[in-house]
Amino acid sequence: MAQEGGDKDKDRKKKESILDLSKYLDKKIRVKFHGGREASGVLKGYDPLLNLVLDGTTEYLRDPDDPYRLTEDSRQLGLVVCRGTAVVLICPLDGMEAIPNPFVAHE
Repeated sequence: MAQEGGDKDKDRKKKESILDLSKYLDKKIRVKFHGGREASGVLKGYDPLLNLVLDGTTEYLRDPDDPYRLTEDSRQLGLVVCRGTAVVLICPLDGMEAIPNPFVAHE
């Protein structure tokens, strides 16, 4: 009977993370969260559930009248642990630049 359990473990696929965050360790990343918050910081650690540890973290504040628009305001948070279930997007800061929203009519 002990071997039957071992065979089931072999047949079960090993769970792997889709993202390989190891190449972003000790580099600045930007993270968007469910609910609209955004932050950037140096990635110090992570786990398979995408819980992140960021150092030197800056949170970018949103316009209270328009939740889809970031303001120029930000606040320093320092060392933070980000819960993986709230993470929507992770992108490196190197090579990233803001572009105008193509879905909004420009004046």
